[in-house]
Amino acid sequence: MRHAFYLLSFLLISAVQGQQKTNPDEIRDKMKWYENAKLGIFIHWGIYAVNSTDESWAFFNRKISWTEYMQQAKGFTASRYDPEEWAELIQYSGAGYAVITTKHHDGVALWNTKAKHYDVVDNTPAKRDLLAPFYSAIRKRGIKAGAYFSLIDWSHPDYPAITRDSVRYQISNDYERWQRFRNFMHGQLKEVNDLYKPDLWWFDGDWEHSAEEWESMRIRTEILRVNPLSVLNGRLAGWGDYETPEQNIPVSQPKYPWWELCMTTNDNWGYKVTDTNWKTPFEIISIFADVVSNGGNLLLDIGPKEDGTIPAEQVNILRELGDWNKANREAIFGSRAGIPKGHFFGPTTLSADSTKLYLFVSGNSEGPLLVKGLTNKIKSIRVLGNNSALTHKVVGKISWSPVPGLVFINLPRPVQTKYITVLELSLEGPIKLYSGQGGF
Repeated sequence: MRHAFYLLSFLLISAVQGQQKTNPDEIRDKMKWYENAKLGIFIHWGIYAVNSTDESWAFFNRKISWTEYMQQAKGFTASRYDPEEWAELIQYSGAGYAVITTKHHDGVALWNTKAKHYDVVDNTPAKRDLLAPFYSAIRKRGIKAGAYFSLIDWSHPDYPAITRDSVRYQISNDYERWQRFRNFMHGQLKEVNDLYKPDLWWFDGDWEHSAEEWESMRIRTEILRVNPLSVLNGRLAGWGDYETPEQNIPVSQPKYPWWELCMTTNDNWGYKVTDTNWKTPFEIISIFADVVSNGGNLLLDIGPKEDGTIPAEQVNILRELGDWNKANREAIFGSRAGIPKGHFFGPTTLSADSTKLYLFVSGNSEGPLLVKGLTNKIKSIRVLGNNSALTHKVVGKISWSPVPGLVFINLPRPVQTKYITVLELSLEGPIKLYSGQGGF
């Protein structure tokens, strides 16, 4: 149903644009680079890094006042910001795209907005556009450019926010005021779209209003008019291309065709000096393997300090992840979701033509591995990263029965690799699985 909804939305938008001859397959073609990318890097950077406050939410949740929060702008210097260094690290991680906060809910833009509102050029010591050099640095490395954009703006005088007024005004009671805000919002969206032409838009904050109130169809239409191949996340009140579960890992494969888990490397999106609860490289790699096994992407977050330096712990995570991705890239990039759970006790992926099955083995596993219900004959098995050849044994196959035997694979400890070992099973033909109840 979700896939059908996306295709229907795409056709409706195309009709609005006068493109009634649009082929429904175009949306699938547009999503190919995204589907193959598998890994993106999320960057939350803003004035909240100065005093390590919660990004925007610090004043919304009354931890500090809005005035105290905004005073952090005086300390946002970006004095050691090196976009080339950022881009090199992102490239090393293996990520195919990067998404940076063009502005969060606090309304402080990281570019020189022409709107009469807050930005790092006019309101901070940084005094320059921070987006243009970053997008330039990643694009010359073949990395797609993503723009996080908050629809809500809790600092704008015309936005119905309790942070500026004692109570939210009702749109129905002051539609002219709401229209002023929408004009402002559309103006900033146009600036980002015209200046940077993002390959991906990552919207946030849609929960506060309906698609009609946001004018979601108009937003999508105007973005695609400039760049028809732009990918939009699902936080546009129903007018996006893919879903974005946040922090929570799906237990089973989601039903929608494209999805992305966005997750922090510690407990916060932005830099917070007191947050030392770092995820380990093993934990991040395990999460990534599980996401890819279920047909999704991982958008992994980092939060630079106010001066533009990236915490050493996050650098280490991305470099360890990059080393693992380099060793196991065949099983990750361009792969497809793996076989149903129950056939193998761990994550799996398939090659695009389904003639190779990849098994992800966590830690130092003892004893042989078991694969159930594999009908294909196995031509060879190798360990990615060191090309060690492995042997296997089929147990319980009866000549007159269509039920396949059990495949046991011997995985010696010396050939196992760091964090998670990945095995490539080359099959005779596209994979075929038996999922019946057995028989006589």
